[in-house]
Amino acid sequence: QVQLRESGGGLVQAGGSLRLSCAPSEGTFNNYNVGWFRQAPGLEREFVATMSWSGSTTYYADSVKGRFTISRDNAKKTVYLQMNSLKPEDTAVYYCAARLSWGTSLKIAEYLYWGQGTQVTVSS
Repeated sequence: QVQLRESGGGLVQAGGSLRLSCAPSEGTFNNYNVGWFRQAPGLEREFVATMSWSGSTTYYADSVKGRFTISRDNAKKTVYLQMNSLKPEDTAVYYCAARLSWGTSLKIAEYLYWGQGTQVTVSS
């Protein structure tokens, strides 16, 4: 089973930026569709962003569009979520997820591999 590890979370003031990283325990993300999801206290996990293995297709939740960017390094060893203009409502545990596919999915149930999450807290 693929193990994913997120990093880069922390405490930031509203309007600030963070970059989250996601990497597999071994190998690369070759042939994997990777997505980012988040879960705030008392709420269900929600879709944030996703990118196809090729990098040619990306989708973003309306709430983060224009502020967040999903990307990967050239070696396909790490996927990033650049978060700019952060708002208090962005506060959540952010999860990286992956599935074997050349396409993309916004559905949580379709992602088979998940990280443990990294906390992002945005203060007012």
